[in-house]
Amino acid sequence: MNARDGLAERFEEQRDRLRAVAHRMLGSPEAADDAVQEAWLRLSRVDADAVDNLDGWLRTVVTRICLDVLRTRTSRREDLAEPPAFDELPVRAEGPEATALLTDSVSRALLVVLDRLGPAERVALVLHDMYAVPFHEIAPLVERTPVATKKLASRARQKVRGTPAVPPADLARHRRVVTAFLTAARAGDLPAVLALLAPDVVRRADPAVLPPGVAPELRGARAVAEGTLLFAHRAREAEPALVDGAVGLLVAPRGRLRIALTFTVEDGLITGYEVIAAPARLRGLAIGVLD
Repeated sequence: MNARDGLAERFEEQRDRLRAVAHRMLGSPEAADDAVQEAWLRLSRVDADAVDNLDGWLRTVVTRICLDVLRTRTSRREDLAEPPAFDELPVRAEGPEATALLTDSVSRALLVVLDRLGPAERVALVLHDMYAVPFHEIAPLVERTPVATKKLASRARQKVRGTPAVPPADLARHRRVVTAFLTAARAGDLPAVLALLAPDVVRRADPAVLPPGVAPELRGARAVAEGTLLFAHRAREAEPALVDGAVGLLVAPRGRLRIALTFTVEDGLITGYEVIAAPARLRGLAIGVLD
């Protein structure tokens, strides 16, 4: 085996780790693959004997590539001209390869929140909190001092966590209700959905995400439950998150926010929920990741 073959083998040993780092920074498997491939091209042009720490060198190169991409993006992934039509809503892909993408050790809700961070914030948080890279190593990449980099990551961490609008005990109770609602909807279990709805519950939805003939507003437990089950096959894409300080649901295939559901919960029952899909409204939501 010549030196170049040995270098390629060492790179392949690092590919999955590098792809995971790039995925968290860029939010897209395709963009992550492009960043890793660019790192290989750069590695192939240097004297491998001059690289003392290949792991660190590759992580640094991938991070800089990702920073360049983040800084030059002119539009955000969730900035859609129109809300998605009902028949254009994402359906969960099946098969080992698709499953690997959907369970890449990072929630879609987290990708949504990361995408709202500035490039330097995102890099500092991903490298330190997810990969335990010391701040003194991150600092040169984001062009800050180690102390400033630590503060940058702290601000990013707070944005990711969000700010609950209710006490922790209430948040936990509401989460149990919303999670049970999601489980019932995924299963298409009408009695279970009904059991979680108040008799006078109201559901409002942006018209574009509804099938033809379904009213944007539904009232009463039976009507709302039946309307909910129209989305049973879509509910597999939904994920709990903190939405405007309360427990909600996000539909965000590959971290691209398409729909948010907000809930009002009283005495253990859902008294109302709203399906939000208009891009301007989605951008205005405060999103956080639930622990």
